[in-house]
Amino acid sequence: MSVKLTFLGTGTSQGVPVIGCACLVCVSKDPHDQRLRTSIMLEANGRVVVVDTGPDFRQQMLREGVSRLDAVVFTHAHKDHIAGLDDVRPFNHRQKSATQIYASTEVQQALRREFYYCFDEHRYPGVPDLTLNTIRSEAFTAADIPFVPLPVMHMNLPVLGFRVGNLAYITDANHIPEETYRKIGRPEVLVLNALRHTPHPSHFTLHEAIEVVERIKPQYAFFTHISHQLGTHDDVARQLPKNIFLAYDGLTMHV
Repeated sequence: MSVKLTFLGTGTSQGVPVIGCACLVCVSKDPHDQRLRTSIMLEANGRVVVVDTGPDFRQQMLREGVSRLDAVVFTHAHKDHIAGLDDVRPFNHRQKSATQIYASTEVQQALRREFYYCFDEHRYPGVPDLTLNTIRSEAFTAADIPFVPLPVMHMNLPVLGFRVGNLAYITDANHIPEETYRKIGRPEVLVLNALRHTPHPSHFTLHEAIEVVERIKPQYAFFTHISHQLGTHDDVARQLPKNIFLAYDGLTMHV
């Protein structure tokens, strides 16, 4: 299955530019250096799935002109990946149906806590209409798009990446277990987080991310979840191996 991949956001939890920062990246006028919180959109056969709804979800949907949303798949429950879920409401109204949510039991607990009003017995009119579906270890299908869960670690927090056809998508990780490497295989496209140059307790550095790419050997790799500390898009891009690229907001491709 060919899937259209759109990078809705490629920034870290604070986004880029960072509030109050005057570094070269944050004052850059290059649109490649303006990064909303990390999320992707997958489209196939007229169906649309978004992976993570961060604080910028509404802005991302408006920017891309999205008029249909069939499902949301969550990697984990940190705020920069779930905070925008309330803004699925227009899709509920347009499509006259609930939005299908795919998440681990731990993430579902966080959603029930953060968006409690969506799950009340007597819901207030107009709140998001959500149907929860549990991600377990086995493959699943969201809106006719097949997903294979890829468990990784974000320091001490379990996070899910996903293999979707020829795409492997991993964000918010600093360790990939051996079993997950086997599940990843050798995809055509690997998307991986690369936060900055210096060590971080829960994210791959640029050097570490390049080492992961060299082990997996995809045809192409794109780095995401990028902080302003990595450097300007153009400066970093010039230093990367020929098959590795920095993703940027709005980048699209067919995989």
